[in-house]
Amino acid sequence: MAVSNLRKPLLLSTCIAMAIMAGCSKGPKVEEHKPSKLPKVAQMQALTPVFKESVSGSEKHDPLRLQLDASNQAIYAVSRKGEVVAYDLNGKKIWETRPRKKDKDLTSGVTAADGLVVVGSGKGYLYGLDAATGTVKWQRQLSGSILSPSLIHDGRVITYANDGTVFGTDASTGEPVWTFDTATAPLSVRGNAAPVLADANTVILANNSGYVYGLDVQSGIPRWQRRVAVSEGRSEVQRLIDIDGEPVIQDNNMFTVSYQGQLTAVNLQSQRVMWAQDTSSLRSPAVGNGLVYVATSEGHLQAFNQVTGEKTWEQDALAYRKLSNPVVIGQYVVVGDLDGYLHLIDPNTGNVLGRVRSKGEITTIRAIDNRLYVATRTGNLSVWQAS
Repeated sequence: MAVSNLRKPLLLSTCIAMAIMAGCSKGPKVEEHKPSKLPKVAQMQALTPVFKESVSGSEKHDPLRLQLDASNQAIYAVSRKGEVVAYDLNGKKIWETRPRKKDKDLTSGVTAADGLVVVGSGKGYLYGLDAATGTVKWQRQLSGSILSPSLIHDGRVITYANDGTVFGTDASTGEPVWTFDTATAPLSVRGNAAPVLADANTVILANNSGYVYGLDVQSGIPRWQRRVAVSEGRSEVQRLIDIDGEPVIQDNNMFTVSYQGQLTAVNLQSQRVMWAQDTSSLRSPAVGNGLVYVATSEGHLQAFNQVTGEKTWEQDALAYRKLSNPVVIGQYVVVGDLDGYLHLIDPNTGNVLGRVRSKGEITTIRAIDNRLYVATRTGNLSVWQAS
């Protein structure tokens, strides 16, 4: 088990990441599943490589996902050795900086907006950098490790620390503005969901107790809270219901998926649960083509009707390949795997249509302006253009 001195609840990391609970508790050994063989597909040119670079990656069994971010001028990446790097849109390095020499463990992934780049560390430091030069504009010490990207919006930097505290920070000065405490579980998977916007004034936070909170962006005052995941397991491990993937907002509805819990659709206006389906994932779902897509903990891809929750299809050809979060880009659903493959999926049938290859286990993929931004555990970064 990996335990952080900036974290009150106990953390499961390696054992959950490997899906072998026997290493974390006494009892019968759980069978290890070999990754499924790659299904045969036709060669496709739907994704064209733009550039590939490498920064320092994370430890083999560390489940943290250091996402990339991009603006209309640059692409930003972070390494676990404490460096933040900016590239232009063609892959030429613009700047590279280390926010703090004594803090070499950046753990949050990177967020860029409004001329600011924000990263956080395992020691609880939050850094605001000038997006054009990489100069550190401010830094702030928070109460817990920062394991997910912050949100930059309307003059605020909103950050979820690993002790369950949400922090609102002035984006210009780094000065504290507000805090909000969430109820956390005593045992959780290592990692947190990043804050997302519900609307221009409301930020959404999901936590390891299966709750989602809606907070006022400017003041941090809670507008609502909702439980969206329930587990009926007998042991503490079986009752883990972390929401580590970011909620997705579409048509004023919120879609969340939890570990050993449910995929849940909530109408944000009425605050009522529209539907829920049992499934398990630590990745954010994707929404498109009237469907909600989930990459499960077992490596299955599932698609559910966005309105009714009815399962439309399930694909198990990529079982146990440690799938990344799915994204919708162009005419495809794309998901990454442990061998660096990006699989192109027919969104209507679940059929695997093609694949391209990056390098290293893919941990996060993002679709921004018809480009696919891919980060791997080994620190390899790649950008692909969708045709």
